[in-house]
Amino acid sequence: MKILIAADMEGVTGVTHWNHVTSTHAEYNRFRHLMTGDVNAAVAGSLSGGAQTVIVTDGHGDGSNLLIEELDPVVRLNTGDPSPVSMLQGIGPDVDGVIFVGYHARAGTTGGILDHTWSSSISGVWLNGTEMGEVGLNAAVCGHFGVPVIAVCGCQAACTEAVELLGELEVAPVKTASSRTAAECLTPATAQSVIESACRRALERLGAASVPPPFRVRLPVELCVAFTHSGLADGAARLPGTRRDGCRVICQTDDMLAAYRSFQVLASLAA
Repeated sequence: MKILIAADMEGVTGVTHWNHVTSTHAEYNRFRHLMTGDVNAAVAGSLSGGAQTVIVTDGHGDGSNLLIEELDPVVRLNTGDPSPVSMLQGIGPDVDGVIFVGYHARAGTTGGILDHTWSSSISGVWLNGTEMGEVGLNAAVCGHFGVPVIAVCGCQAACTEAVELLGELEVAPVKTASSRTAAECLTPATAQSVIESACRRALERLGAASVPPPFRVRLPVELCVAFTHSGLADGAARLPGTRRDGCRVICQTDDMLAAYRSFQVLASLAA
């Protein structure tokens, strides 16, 4: 089996503050090590569950957070930015299952550590009228290729969001928020044990064909992105084929991969 591990940083073990995930801050390097540790735990669980090939994609910021020298040597790492499929570089019909590591809840979630959707410029994203965070957006791209998301590791709110949207997949909650920037956290050794166990179970379920089906959205796809103020929407609305509704910019695409790429362009034009 071939597994893609898509890694973000806000949901990593111990992360509770933007300083932890911002490359210019002194705290950042500590949490690069913790991010790499969480990913290695997911790799170990995948291998013990039956994976033969494991691809890792660094999906936080500029995609250069994971410490390649500390990663399990069995993996291949997608790093850097931009890449054609961004947080899911490496996805394709040859992938059997996807694991999200270090994921956070969508913007506006009560009890979500550092909750947001993609960037601070965006207040919400909808696919065909259903609000999505990065869990939903990325799962829908996986579904475009017929690939299921089989496990989600991150904050409790992200794990809950994933189960509600995708079904009873395996989850590994490593912290529970007490506010947007405070949480009760598992220690790294405990968190990584929880991640490894969840990913092993996910692979075993994948092999037994007992994971939730790929998450597919109805076609064509209506993408709506709400920006935090009208100036950002001014920039995003320069994309041909869009229409404007206040701070919201809306477009329709033939499939989910096109919607994802349009979303990336809208976010870039608004920046």
